[in-house]
Amino acid sequence: MRNRIVPDIVSHQELTILSPDTSVRAATEIMAERGISAVMIGDDNGLTGIFTERDLVRRVVAPGKDPATTKLRDAMSIRPYTLHPRDTASEALQRMRANGVRHLPVVDGGRIVGMVSIRDLFAVVLDETQNDLRQRDMLIFDTGYGAG
Repeated sequence: MRNRIVPDIVSHQELTILSPDTSVRAATEIMAERGISAVMIGDDNGLTGIFTERDLVRRVVAPGKDPATTKLRDAMSIRPYTLHPRDTASEALQRMRANGVRHLPVVDGGRIVGMVSIRDLFAVVLDETQNDLRQRDMLIFDTGYGAG
C-alpha cells in the first residue's frame, strides 16, 4: 500500500487529546459523543498514553473500579506504539498486527498529529483492492487501454 499516513489517511482530523487527570467517565462520554473508540492522553510534554475501549474493559470495568473516580493515568496504556506521518498504510497494519493493537497515534517530533484506526486502514485496503480489480478488468477485457 502506497498511501502515506499524512495526508492520505490522516488529514483534517479533530484531535481528541485528554489530560491524564481526566476521569474515565468523562473520557468515555467524549468517546461516545464523538463516535470514537480511543483517545490520546497528553500533556505539555506530548503523548503520554492512549485510552481505548479495551483499556476500559480490562482496567476499569473488570476489576470493578468506579469510572467517575478513576483517572485516565490509572487506566491508560502508557508509551503506546506510534506512527510517523511518512509511514505507509502497510507499515501501520504491520505494526498493529505485530503489537495486537487497533489504534496508533501519529507523532511527528513529539507533536501529536493524529490517530489511525484499523477501520481507517481497512478503508484504504478496500479502495486499493477495488482500484486494482478495475485495472485488471480493463487489461483483461481491453477497455480503457490504448486507442481501442
